[in-house]
Parts: sequence; structure tokens; C-alpha cells
Amino acid sequence: MVKFTKQFEGQLVPEWKDAFVDYSQLKKDLKKIHLLTNEVEKKHTETETETSLIKNIKSSLGKLSIFGNKERERSRAIKIHRKLASSGSNSDVYETELLEKIADDTDAAKEFFICLDTQLNKVNQFYKTKEREFLERGECLKKQMEILIELKDAFKQKQANEESTQESKEDDSISCTILCEEDSLRSRTEQTELKESCLEDLENNGEEALESPRPEEPIKINKEDSKLRTVSGRVFNCQGKNLKIKIPLTNPSRTFSAISYMIKEDLINQSSSKKCGPDGVNKLRISKKKLSHAEKMIKGALTELYKGLNYLKTYRNLNMLAFMNILKKFDKVTGKQILPIYLKVVESSYFNSSDKVINLSDEVEEWFIKHFAGENRRKAMKYLKPHHRKESHSVTFFIGLFTGCFVALLAGYIIVAHLTGMYRKHSENIFYMETAYPVLSMFGLLFLHLFLYGCNIFMWRKARINYSFIFELGSETELKFRDVFLICTASMSVITGVMFAHLSLLAKGYSFGQVQVIPGLLLLVFFLILICPLNIFYKSSRYRLISVIRNIVFSPLYKVVMLDFFMADQLCSQVPMLRNLEYIACYYITGSYATEDYGYCMRVKYYRDLAYAVSFLPYYWRAMQCARRWFDEGETSHLVNLGKYVSAMLAAGTKVAYEKERSIGWLCLVVAMSSIATIYQLYWDFVKDWGLLQRNSNNPWLRNQLMLRQKYIYYFSMVLNLVLRLAWLQTVLHSSFEHVDYRVTGLFLAALEVIRRGHWNFYRLENEHLNNAGKFRAVKTVPLPFREVDEED
Repeated sequence: MVKFTKQFEGQLVPEWKDAFVDYSQLKKDLKKIHLLTNEVEKKHTETETETSLIKNIKSSLGKLSIFGNKERERSRAIKIHRKLASSGSNSDVYETELLEKIADDTDAAKEFFICLDTQLNKVNQFYKTKEREFLERGECLKKQMEILIELKDAFKQKQANEESTQESKEDDSISCTILCEEDSLRSRTEQTELKESCLEDLENNGEEALESPRPEEPIKINKEDSKLRTVSGRVFNCQGKNLKIKIPLTNPSRTFSAISYMIKEDLINQSSSKKCGPDGVNKLRISKKKLSHAEKMIKGALTELYKGLNYLKTYRNLNMLAFMNILKKFDKVTGKQILPIYLKVVESSYFNSSDKVINLSDEVEEWFIKHFAGENRRKAMKYLKPHHRKESHSVTFFIGLFTGCFVALLAGYIIVAHLTGMYRKHSENIFYMETAYPVLSMFGLLFLHLFLYGCNIFMWRKARINYSFIFELGSETELKFRDVFLICTASMSVITGVMFAHLSLLAKGYSFGQVQVIPGLLLLVFFLILICPLNIFYKSSRYRLISVIRNIVFSPLYKVVMLDFFMADQLCSQVPMLRNLEYIACYYITGSYATEDYGYCMRVKYYRDLAYAVSFLPYYWRAMQCARRWFDEGETSHLVNLGKYVSAMLAAGTKVAYEKERSIGWLCLVVAMSSIATIYQLYWDFVKDWGLLQRNSNNPWLRNQLMLRQKYIYYFSMVLNLVLRLAWLQTVLHSSFEHVDYRVTGLFLAALEVIRRGHWNFYRLENEHLNNAGKFRAVKTVPLPFREVDEED
């Protein structure tokens, strides 16, 4: 049977861990009482035997109503005082008074009940705070739903009118009416001010127009309860309030579509606003494209609210079980019956008696089922309560199978390479090292990084770090660590097998021209698998990877989220892999493999310049992400972080220049720039990314909260990160393994940087998780589309 402590720690919300009952501390206090009781029993064995006999007689007599009242005896043990909440406090405060000696050590019992009262007060206060937060969110969503329903009803009315009338379908929007002003000068002034405010709103906030299934003809809406007023479909009046549809510009397509839509609507409205219509009204439009995206935003907000409400239900149930279990243990240790008395207070306390969360959860379910699932409850529950994908034992079996295949094929490849002398210095088979070896090293670095990511997932789960929430991964589609290991072992088995076959054919006497197409085909197959549209080979993860890479490449134009800049940091450690990829692509695309001219890509100037540019691109992308985050959030720390990547770019540039012209001047510049960049990066690693080196920390030179119990691991990790950061010294020392080609040395150093990044990843997410836990942030806050604005705005 699983102990309650493990069950409690395994089911609690990680980000709210500090707000739960401190069950371990209560157990420690109870253990003190137990130890003191045992010591007293050992000293007074005979006396205790007589006393126990007397107690047994009294307790048996007490069970009979004639000799005493059991409830009256319980009531004399403790008394719990309840202080009503004042205007400055959030909830009631409970204090326990001991009316009789409960344990042999009265002070220990007092400490236990003080801690118990503190935990009860903490739980009540946190529950009330979170309940108020979710209720306010629910009230906002209710208003958003009312506005959305009214606008959707307008489109339904429009479709009904289209069925009865035959009109040309040119535009997919609804037209809203506004009366013409009697004073024409005032009307023109107000129109100009509104246009200027809308243009400013577009620059600051933005909006999006999505594609709709079919174009439709605009209709008029003239309701007394809900009159819509808008300029270019952005600001309107609904339910007596001035509102605007605010769609964040998170990617280039939304920006371009918003700008094009604004220009189109402004042209239409300018032509229609020159004179009033026959009924004395102007027709202004709200696009259904924006409305459909607003519906998606509200749908996502409802999902997150429902998730938060379920977390709060879990919070209530687990804390209730914790109080019950610790009181049972207390009764068992002391021989008293405190459980019925104290549990009655806990049951009547706010966190257990309030039903507002349950009612709101039921309302959210009803809204979602009615408006987003077509009255289909099962479909709605797939969104609101997505099930975790079950892990299959067959995955573990295939991991072992492919691991054995990879080890055997790698051993065979190494033996054949040693016999043919492919990796020796000044080998006659330099053509192989220039063409086929980059393919193997590129895949080796890629899947080593992926393997380390699988190790990160395993450690994150073991340390209860909520990486799925941080990366915003879906519970049904996220990769488990076994899935990552399966991808690595299966892919490396195929790659090693193909390269082993390629090397064996060369050893048998086949010419390079006959077999050189094999590495290129291997690269092409993996590229086709990556973009395959069929729902095989983890399609959702593959397409998520493609979208993240797209966001990185166009980083200044996209809103930066955690997964984007985390992935960009990984690319900064994969510069050798990117340079190999660029060279291989050039080698096969230009047809150099057919002419066996492996030096063509290094002779042509623009290919050579592209190879150097690849060394800068990851740092450039990451710097642009910092600039975008500074633009969105306005925090100067992002500019300081940008400086770190600029220093890395300067260090990389001096290394490239030193490779071209090996002089003392360039060597000194390499040492200076690399030293500055390394110090900059180490400071940011330890202080900002890992959150360590805090002077006033409870853990010397670490931080107050640590997810790992052994402190020495953090000190060792800092030293290891420092050593691996100094890999650039190889550029100065020109060190290499004896009788081994320099490319093998380069692969070894590149692998060390990948290992450093995998090691860095764990502490980076640990610090991010602790930041979320410090703010009790367990659900996302989805922005809402409809916002009230002042009449002046």
C-alpha cells in the first residue's frame, strides 16, 4: 500500500506546493511527541502498567452512558477559538487552546497545535484568494461570452437573410449602424480622432483576421439593446459599453492580415461615410474573421479556467485528507480522541465549506458544451479534461532492441574504419572525411542532443518540475522520455547501419562515385519524414518543431514564448552541426557529389560566406528574440541579455578571422573577446538562468529553494559548466588526439558543448519552475478579445 506522504506529494499541484499543508513538518512535530512519550514509558514501566490498567477500566466504564458521557470528555481536551476576519485580513483565524494535558510533554503538544492552526489558516487564506481570482476571471468570461453570442446571432440572422434574398457575396462581415451627426464639422472631427486612435491601437495591440469558410454579404443590425458602433471594425458599442476587439499580433501573418484588413475597411468606410444612408445611418463593419479568432481566444480561456478550478478542487481534497491523516496519527500516539473535535472545525472552515468553485466549474462545463461542442458532452470533455497518453510496454522493448542494434552496428563501423584507416591523419581517404563523415557527425550531434533532452524529461519528472506547463505542451501529444529514447535509438540504428554499409562498400573496392549518393539519400529520407503530412512518426511533435524553428528564424516578427527562446539556446550549442548541414546541402544540391569535387563549396565565395554566416545565425536569432521581448515587456534585463549574444557573435567573428589569417594580433583578439564572452555567459548562467550565487541564501551561494536534496550537486554543476565553457581554448592550443584526424577532435569538442547544454537545461527549467511556484502560477492567463475602452479613447 502506498504511504499517504508519497501519495500526497505525487498528486499536489507543483506550483502550489508551498500553499499545501506542510505534512512533513507536522509529522516531525508528532514524532517529537512520540519519542518523548517512549522515553517516559521506559523510565516508569511499572507505574505505567498500573496506570494503563486503571485507564482501561475507566475507558470501559466511560463507554456506558451510566458512568459518563464520552462527548463531554472529548470536549474538555481542546477548545478551538475562531477569530472572525477583520477588514484587513482575508479569512478567519483559528487558535487551539489545550484544556488538559494531552501528552507527556505539554510544550511539544502546544507546538504541534500551533503548527496545525497555522496550516489551517494558510490553507483557508490561499483558497479564498484563488477562489476570488477565479471567480473574477469567470465573471469576465461570462461577459465575453454574452458579447460573443450577440455577435454570432447577428451572423446567423445574416445567413437567414441571405437564404431569402439573392445577393452577391463579396465580403464576409456584418455591417453595424450608427446615426449621422447633425453637426457635420463635429462628425468629421470625431471621425478623424477615431481613425487616429484605431491606427494607434493597431500599432500597440494589433488584431487578426483569419480565413473564413466562405464570403458573405453584409447585413444591417439595428437593435435597441445592443447597438454596434465601429470604425474599420475595431471599436463598437455593445450592452451600453464602448468595446474593441483586441487580437494580439503574435506572428507576421496576423500583422499583415490586420494591416490589409484595416486598409480595406478604411477604404470602404471612407466611401460610405461621405454621405449618410437613406435611413440617416452609416454602415460600419465587423469582420467575421476577427470574430472567429475571438471565439478561439475565449475557448482557450475557458479551458484554462476549468483547469484552474480543477486544481483548486484537488487542493481542497488533498488538504482535507492531510488533516484527517495527521489527526489520526496524533490520536494513535497520544491515546486521545482529538480527531472528531478538530476535524469538525476543519470541515466547517472556508476552504471545505465553500461551493462557489464547484458551481463555477459546472457553469463553465455548460458554456463549453452549449457554445463550443454542439451540445456534445463527450466532445467538450476531450478539451476540458484531456487524457494523458498511456505509455506502452512495447516502447520499452523496442528501446532495448534498437539499443542493441545500434551498439552492434557502431562496433562494426569502428572496426571497419580502423582497418581501412579512414580516421588517421594524412590518410589517403580524405575524400571520405570531407563528404561522408560530416553526415555521420551531424546526425550524431543531433541525436545526442535529443537523447540528453530525454534524460532532462526523466529528471524533470522525478524532481516534480512541471515542464509541460512551462513549454505549453499538450498532455495528449507531448513526448515522454521513453518516446524520445525510442526516436534516438531507432534513428541512430538506421544511420549507423547505412553508414556501415556505405563504408563496407568502399572497403570492398567500390569507387566513391558509385556509393556517394547513399549519405545524401539518408539525409533526404530524414527530411521527408520530418515534413511528412501523414499522422505517423509523432506528427504533432514534428510539426511543433517546424513551427518553433519558423518562429526562431523570423524571431523579430513573432511574439517570443518560453519554448521558442529555449530552442534557440539549443541551436547556439549546435553551430558545428549547422555548419555540417550547410556544407552537405551545398555538396549535394550543387551536384558536387557527381563530379567528386568536394572542395567546390569552399572555393566559391558566396558559399564560403554562407558557411561563416551560419556560425553567427543562432546568436543573431537569440539576440533578436531578446530585442522583441524588450519591445513587448519593456524590461531592461532583456537588453543586457542581448549584449551577451552580441559578445558571443564578436567572439565567433574573431575566431573566423583567425582561421583565415593566423597571426599573433588575431590570436590576442580571439583570447580577449572569448574571455569577455565567457565571463559574461558564466555570470548569466549562474545568476540569471539558474538563479544561484545568492549571498543571503539559506544554502551558501545557492538559492533558498532547491529541487535536489544534495547541495554538492549544484556546486559540482557550476564547476562543470565552467570547465565546458572553456572549450574555446582548443582554438588557441590546437590540441588534438594523436594519430587522429582533426575532424574527430572537432566532433569531440562539439559533443562536449552539447553535453554542457543538456546539463544546463535541467537547472534552467528548475529555476523557471521555482519562479512560477513563487507566484503560484499553475495555469496560463489567456488574453480576452473584447475590451472596454473609455469614450475619450
